[in-house]
Amino acid sequence: MKFPIYLDYNATTPTDPQVVAAMLPYFTEHFGNAASRNHSFGWTAERVVEACRDRLAGVFHGSGKDLIFTSGATESCNLAIFGAAVQHQPRGRHLITAATEHKAVLDPCRALQRQGWEVSVLEVDREGHLDLNQLGQSIRPDTVLISLMAANNETGTLHPLEAIGALCRERGVLFHTDATQALGKIPLNVEQMNIDLLTVSAHKCYGPKGIGALYVRRFRDRPVLSPRLLGGGHESGLRSGTLNVPGIVGIAKAAELGAQVLEAEATRQASLCKALWEQISRNLEGVFRHGPEAPRLPNTLNLSFDQVDGEALLLGLSEIALASGSACTSSEPHPSYVLEAMGVPEPLARASLRFSIGRPTTQEEIDYVAGRVIDTVQRLRNSEPAP
Repeated sequence: MKFPIYLDYNATTPTDPQVVAAMLPYFTEHFGNAASRNHSFGWTAERVVEACRDRLAGVFHGSGKDLIFTSGATESCNLAIFGAAVQHQPRGRHLITAATEHKAVLDPCRALQRQGWEVSVLEVDREGHLDLNQLGQSIRPDTVLISLMAANNETGTLHPLEAIGALCRERGVLFHTDATQALGKIPLNVEQMNIDLLTVSAHKCYGPKGIGALYVRRFRDRPVLSPRLLGGGHESGLRSGTLNVPGIVGIAKAAELGAQVLEAEATRQASLCKALWEQISRNLEGVFRHGPEAPRLPNTLNLSFDQVDGEALLLGLSEIALASGSACTSSEPHPSYVLEAMGVPEPLARASLRFSIGRPTTQEEIDYVAGRVIDTVQRLRNSEPAP
């Protein structure tokens, strides 16, 4: 067992050695610019980009012709939200999202609010689920986009994409889903789920950082998005800039490898998560699990510990890489807005830990982490007054 132990795979993942091997020739031997149309270096780069476009889109049953490469999930979400809002503002200026979305969705929505758009931010229940009836009632004649994530990065809660997509298609509203945490962990099918816009990122699924993609369903009668980056008309005019060919090779390879092991790893990681929860809850009182038992991401467990200071708990577990429920600025700690939206009391939100398991995680590591969490919580409770 190697230290420190890494249980923060929802933040980022190591690049799979097979992905690195696939990328390396495109840094050195095949280094051409995919937009260079006058020689073989550019032709080679263009061919591999188009092949990777088809391979990546195929993982979620889309067409490569509908895929745009970006720098990552944040850019993809911004392009989806701003691009749809600007392109469709003649129809209306109303958007719908949820309180537990990633900041890459919430912040663009807030920026549009400041520019005069109306945004309905739906509440969620204690499990992080939204009310589909409320969603349906929130759709108006001037609603142009609904943006709801596939899987929550903090709690693992899954939204019912197929039901949401069917509702959006019935009402004629664009449906964007941030599937950053879902790729390689749960099945995705843009056709079956009626998804119009889908965001993915390589570094969450054992690919390189700095590369992502946005699926954009084609509509014959109108453009779907307005571009946000101008300067050359790359990616069908929607995202100008020289393509990151090694990164594109990496995200396609990572997505394909993830699809190959998805079912087996989902079962294995869910078992490890269950073992971690059972060991901790069996030996400690005042432990609360956030998010549903199912449906959820198989690798994610979010727990709060009553009568424990969250910062002290993290410090006590310094040999384990975890995410805390407190997102701290330089001067002021804040509890997780996701947990707050789920109705978790502030003291518990501040004393939460997110355990996110990955393909390298072993049973030995889980047993060690469970023991260390139990010992640390007991020590803190015995030595400190309740916060």
